[in-house]
Amino acid sequence: MRARVRERVPVVVQGRGRRRTGARVLWVCAEAVVTCGVVVLLLVAHQLWWTNREARAEARGQVSALEREWDMSSPGDPLVPAGSGGPVDAGDPGDPVVPVEPGASGGPVEPGVVGGRGSGGGPAAPSAAFAVLRIPRIGLTAPVAHGVSKRSVLDKGYVGQYRGTAAPGEVGNFAVAGHRNTHGEPFRYINRLGVGDEISVRTRTRTYVYRVDQVLRATSPRDVGVIRPVPRSIVKPSYGYGAPGAYLTLTTCTPEFSSAYRLVVWARLVSAG
Repeated sequence: MRARVRERVPVVVQGRGRRRTGARVLWVCAEAVVTCGVVVLLLVAHQLWWTNREARAEARGQVSALEREWDMSSPGDPLVPAGSGGPVDAGDPGDPVVPVEPGASGGPVEPGVVGGRGSGGGPAAPSAAFAVLRIPRIGLTAPVAHGVSKRSVLDKGYVGQYRGTAAPGEVGNFAVAGHRNTHGEPFRYINRLGVGDEISVRTRTRTYVYRVDQVLRATSPRDVGVIRPVPRSIVKPSYGYGAPGAYLTLTTCTPEFSSAYRLVVWARLVSAG
């Protein structure tokens, strides 16, 4: 008997190379997406955690250094009654009077700043802290420096005084800005302040106590009326004052993680000691 010969039909597999190439492309894309995600997370962690850590350490160190120096120094000049309009603190460095007007910088408005960058829109020179701001209601203690430059003042966790505004305790408007988020975020919770809350400002020779009596929840970044000597909003004129006095103005960004508007808290001087 003749043996049966089995014939095998060849099977041709097509497209295996294409599938491998497609899988490689998908893998590379997945790796790229994961890498981008990790980079974004690191950037967020840096902004929300590391900048706060660094700035708070810097601010705490500055407050400690200032108060240690003040406590060791001899008493200053006699007290000047609140609202006298006279010189109030020989230990405070002078500040050039530069008007802050809307659009002076011609550029974007920095977070927490009303009316532009630095002093009247120009960059502010680095400035050492000259006062300590305390707000018991929100547990805040922060150094105050001249100018509202981000790099040399606000990003260090300091509160910055608008140049050209009054000194602490003077008749006029002692106006300051601070970050709401990141870089120490000293003004993160000033939205919790209400009428009657107290704010103290300590300088080399005395401590001034202000009491909150108005809060403007949101206004334009160009609303420079809020930091004028007699502060009154030019966007919402029902907010502000109509007569000279010794005022304190706090400004920051709102809502959180946005610089769309400014939150403003006003207080009046009630004592100096």
